[in-house]
Amino acid sequence: MSPNNDMEAYSPKQIAQRVEAVGVTKANLDTLSTLLLAILAGAFISFGALLYTFIIHDSSFGLGLTRLAGGLGFCLGLILVVVAGAELFTGNNLMTIACVSRRISLAKLLRNWALVFLGNLLGALGTVVLISISNYWLANDGRVGEVTVLIANSKVNLGFAEAFARGVLCNVLVCLAIWLCFAGHSVTDKILAIVFPITAFVALGFEHSVANMYFIPAGMMALGDPVVLAAIPEGTDLSNLNIWDFLVNNLLPVTLGNMVGGGILVGVVYWVIYLRNEKKS
Repeated sequence: MSPNNDMEAYSPKQIAQRVEAVGVTKANLDTLSTLLLAILAGAFISFGALLYTFIIHDSSFGLGLTRLAGGLGFCLGLILVVVAGAELFTGNNLMTIACVSRRISLAKLLRNWALVFLGNLLGALGTVVLISISNYWLANDGRVGEVTVLIANSKVNLGFAEAFARGVLCNVLVCLAIWLCFAGHSVTDKILAIVFPITAFVALGFEHSVANMYFIPAGMMALGDPVVLAAIPEGTDLSNLNIWDFLVNNLLPVTLGNMVGGGILVGVVYWVIYLRNEKKS
């Protein structure tokens, strides 16, 4: 499986084999380690979301350049996940490769996804609490908090099909970023592999379930601060910014979309192309 030249990138078929092997390792990781690594990933993605919010909150660029700059900042989250090591639900959707290869059972796949999803949520919510205590949202006379609320409000007002489709598109790009990381050898290789796909999904406004575990609760929490509330434009309809709409109207369709985008359109498709005819011992 190793390239002839140590500096040469792994081929797509070698990437598929490496992703499959890592999926087996992830599926057999003990519960405590899986949960703790997932909590870290939730926090790491939240850091990326924090940086994104701060970058865009007072940008004088147009929409495209503002989102481009914010997307570059958001890359911090996945860089931390990949390089420092953590378990991210959206990235772990690639474990479908190991499942359809029959290297792991469906039960082990679902166990990993459930534990990692829970840990990601705990990590994101813990970050929201710490950020609230830090008064981060009051920066620039509450404008950071205002943008935090408006981002969250835009997400809970998406239609179910729209949120699902954006979730599919998002995790195609996220899992392709992870896929490209498996092609490289060095930390630099991995960072470069992450930057373009992740910047693209953020700039294009696609939906990432773990990022939304931070964005939407952060908006709900920030709304409780009178300085932030005063900064929000008068007449803004915030009626859907609540726990029900967070869980049912956003997180549910986005999560399903992420699973289809990463697990099927990337994982299963590459398995069909490269691994379906390989015999397993």
